[in-house]
Amino acid sequence: MSDPSITDPAAIVEASASAHPRRMTLNMGPQHPSTHGVLRVVVELEGETVRRAIPDIGFLHTGIEKQFEALDYQQGVTLTDRVDYLANLSNNLCYALAVEKLLGLEIPPRAQWMRVLLVELTRLNSHLVWLGTQALDIGAMSVFLYCFREREDLLRIFEMFSGQRMMTSYIRIGGLALEPPRGWQEAVSRFIKAFPSNVDQYEDLLTKNPIWLRRTRGVGHVPLDVLVDLGVTGPVLRACGLNWDIRKTEPYSSYEKFDFEVPTRTEGDVYARYQVRLAEMRQSARIVEQALAGMPEGAWRADAPHVLLPDREKMKTQMEALIYHFKIVTEGFGVPAGEYYQAIESPRGELAYYVVSDGTAKPYRVFMRTPSFGNLQALPAMTEGRLVADTIASMGSLDFVLGDVDR
Repeated sequence: MSDPSITDPAAIVEASASAHPRRMTLNMGPQHPSTHGVLRVVVELEGETVRRAIPDIGFLHTGIEKQFEALDYQQGVTLTDRVDYLANLSNNLCYALAVEKLLGLEIPPRAQWMRVLLVELTRLNSHLVWLGTQALDIGAMSVFLYCFREREDLLRIFEMFSGQRMMTSYIRIGGLALEPPRGWQEAVSRFIKAFPSNVDQYEDLLTKNPIWLRRTRGVGHVPLDVLVDLGVTGPVLRACGLNWDIRKTEPYSSYEKFDFEVPTRTEGDVYARYQVRLAEMRQSARIVEQALAGMPEGAWRADAPHVLLPDREKMKTQMEALIYHFKIVTEGFGVPAGEYYQAIESPRGELAYYVVSDGTAKPYRVFMRTPSFGNLQALPAMTEGRLVADTIASMGSLDFVLGDVDR
């Protein structure tokens, strides 16, 4: 039998602590309010200073990547919602783009622009939850209440489109699940016009707040080269000065037609990550406004009867449509053999789906490159040698979702 101390984080830290009698081992977790999900961090302390921190993951492992192999391609969309519950539409989009590339589907402009609008609203939703919970962890309760006030408006918009507040499964292979509902323009416009003034409120409460500054400025700094080596992406990397955003560098779903900036900072600390995410919320609102103003007319899904279910009226009157409906529902649709890696910019960083098809109606393999997994690897570098009180601020600034880590 192998020695469990080789892989057990507690055994590693306890062995180190026994060699240093003045050190203490502390279990932070396996649940903690500064995380979205269940994480255990085994911390070795010398007084108030963190000498070692080892994340212990796997408490939320669901086997989602394996589950894909038992479902047909369209059914797999429901699994993507549950990887990162704060960015479900981003996961919908990434998976759909990968399968559409294998199918050779051409997505109508209206569907592409609607996807951009929805994933940017998703980015706002995610950043609002991050800001509210990060502020709460550091001791600012009012910001949490304000952020969730705006998030509630966003959840109502998602429910308006899909019938669901969170697990929407609204972006599907070939386009959208349903035609955009009547009155959606007014609902989105009303929210997005008021949103910049709400961000001003968050800034008024935090940006120059002396307590916030002392808890965030200079805390959790990691050099850029270390972050790159660890596989960190997204706002954490851009807060260290690297201007890398897949929406700009490798555009998808018509992002090249939108005018927006990629916010960066150079300080690389908790405060810089806060500034980057706040600026990203303003840029996402800017993209949504452009999508509203320039939304193309036309179809909301591709013309692909062998992939997409026919309209119910056609199914009732046309034999060909009825046959397609029967075959898609009972057998799914075949995808040409091949493989494709699709990356997008999720609220947390580079999200990618690698889909392998063997020519049948079910994926041979689906692998996810989730940003939270890479970002969590930076936690030891952010906390070791620093005060234990700063661990919570550093941990929250990574904005990881444990379902996105464990899958």
